[in-house]
Amino acid sequence: MEIRINPASLMRGKVVLPASKSISNRVLIIYALSREKAHHDGGLFDGLQHISDCDDTQVMWNALTRRHEQIDIKAAGTAMRFLTAYLCTREGVHEITGTARMKQRPIGVLVDALRRLGAQIEYVENEGFPPLRITGGQLKGGQLELPAGVSSQYVSALLMIGPTLACGLQLRLVGEIVSRPYIDMTLHIMRQFGAKAAWASEDCIQVEPGGYSPIPYYIESDWSASSYWYEMVALSDDEEAEVILPALFSESLQGDCAIRQIFAQLGVSTTFLTDEDGVECACLRKEGKAAERMEYDFTHQPDLAQTLVATCAALGIPFRFWGLQSLKIKETDRMAALRTELGKLGFDIVESNGSVLTWDGSRHKVDHPLPADTYEDHRMAMAMAPLALKEGQLRMNNPEVVSKSYPSFWDHLRQVGFKIEQS
Repeated sequence: MEIRINPASLMRGKVVLPASKSISNRVLIIYALSREKAHHDGGLFDGLQHISDCDDTQVMWNALTRRHEQIDIKAAGTAMRFLTAYLCTREGVHEITGTARMKQRPIGVLVDALRRLGAQIEYVENEGFPPLRITGGQLKGGQLELPAGVSSQYVSALLMIGPTLACGLQLRLVGEIVSRPYIDMTLHIMRQFGAKAAWASEDCIQVEPGGYSPIPYYIESDWSASSYWYEMVALSDDEEAEVILPALFSESLQGDCAIRQIFAQLGVSTTFLTDEDGVECACLRKEGKAAERMEYDFTHQPDLAQTLVATCAALGIPFRFWGLQSLKIKETDRMAALRTELGKLGFDIVESNGSVLTWDGSRHKVDHPLPADTYEDHRMAMAMAPLALKEGQLRMNNPEVVSKSYPSFWDHLRQVGFKIEQS
C-alpha cells in the first residue's frame, strides 16, 4: 500500500502515546517468572496497568499466556531475545521462530551464553540464527563473560532469568558497554519485583538467586515514540507549536528520555506538568534557535538515531553521528536505509566505519522523489513521515509497519491535522 502524507498547518494537541515497549516487555517476562503456577489466559498479568498495545508486546503476551509448542514472534527482535532466555527456564520443548528477516538476525552470542548456563538449545535451520528448539528446565547459573558490544537485549535477557537460576548469575561485560541505560532499566525493574541485582563493579553485574514477587505495576508512556513528536515540533512552521504527551515521566527509567536534551539543541523545549487526571505530562514547545551543527554519540540511544538524522537533514543542519553500529542488525540495516531514503530527497548521507553517519549540509535537486520505503521497519516509517512538513507532501510504501511499536501513529497524525490518503 502507498499513502500520501500531507502536512498539518498547525502543530498543537494532546496525544496519548503507547506505553513503553521496552518496559512492557521486561515487565511481562519478569511477571511471568514471578508466578508459580502456569496461566493460559490474561490472568497471568493481573496487576499490570497501561501495557503497550504494539505488535512486539502482543507477541510476547501471546507466547506467555497461550504456551503453544511453536511460538512465532514475527519481526519482534526483543521478543526473540527475551523469550529465548525465558523458555530455557520453563519445562518442556519449545520452538521459537519469526519472519524471514528474523531468521537473518544473529542470536549465537545469546545461545552460547545460555548453553554455558546449562540450557539445551538446537538450531532448527542455520547455525547461529533462529528458529530455535529449546528444551527447558531448571538451570544452574554461575559466572559468564559476554562481549560488551553486543545488543543490550542479550544482556537483559540473561539478567532477567538470573534470580531463577540455582546459583544466580555473575555477568562480566568485556569491552565498551553499549546501550547501558537499557541494562540499568532492566536492573531497576528487577529490583522493583524483589530481585537482588546490581552492578558489582564497572563491568560486572551480580544477580542473586531467590526469584521475584509479583506487584501491581503502572507502565509509563514510550519516550522513543515521543521522538517523532519532537521531530514534528522542530520541523513545523507553526511558531507557537505545542504538543502535550501524557504519562511521560521526568524521572524516567527509559534511556531515550535523553531526547529532551537532544532536541533542546534543535529549538524544542520540554516542560513537565500534571493534567486534570493527576498524570505527569511532557509539554513540547518550539522555543529558541536550532544549533548550526549537531554531533552526538548514539551508543546508548540507538533507537533515536533515525529521528535525528531525518530532522537535521530537513532543517539543513550538518551533522556527525556515531555509535551507530547496532543499527546494522535491527529490523533492517538502518544506516543503509537512511542513506537510501534521504537520498531520494537529495540528501547525500555518508557512512563510515560501519558506525558513523555524516552530512555536510549539501542537497541536490530531485524533481519527482520516489515514495519512501519502510523496509519492514517501524522506525523508518515514523522518522520519515514528519518530513512532509518541509517537503509539502511525502509518499510512503507499506506504512502499516508502525504497528510494531506505535499502532495509532497515523491516527494521531490525523488528530493534529495531517491528511493521510491512500494513493
